[in-house]
Amino acid sequence: MKGIRKHSKLLLVAVSCLAIGAGASAIASAGAAGVSKTRPLHGPGLRARGLRREAIGLLARRAVHADAVVWTRHGFVTVTFDRGTVDSVSGQQLTITEGLKNAAYKQVALTIPTTARIRDNRAPATLSQLTQGQRVIVIQAPSHTFVIAHTPTSTG
Repeated sequence: MKGIRKHSKLLLVAVSCLAIGAGASAIASAGAAGVSKTRPLHGPGLRARGLRREAIGLLARRAVHADAVVWTRHGFVTVTFDRGTVDSVSGQQLTITEGLKNAAYKQVALTIPTTARIRDNRAPATLSQLTQGQRVIVIQAPSHTFVIAHTPTSTG
């Protein structure tokens, strides 16, 4: 958890870049048709900025894959973001199906370094502890990799 907090700004920038880049055309094409008449895009600064934050947050919740180039004090770095469901774990190889609960995008195999920070249901874990069917987010930067997994609650 300490590592995630320590690098939260980098993660926030990466997810923001992902959301802005992936969703700029979606927001532009949606136009005013999807905006409530009680919440205009113009007007007082806080109201407009709050609506933009909501739009970025919505895109970040729906994103399943992104490659973002981020400036750090050491130069430009590429940060990769993948979200999906665990298919299998074999050694340092994590195979996931990218997508959301009810929509799959594609299957990818990710090599997770031994130095990766792995959380399973908010507790520190190892890669081998992840199980098939868990929801997972993998964030890979040049010097750090984060794997955040959780077991979805069953609705029955």
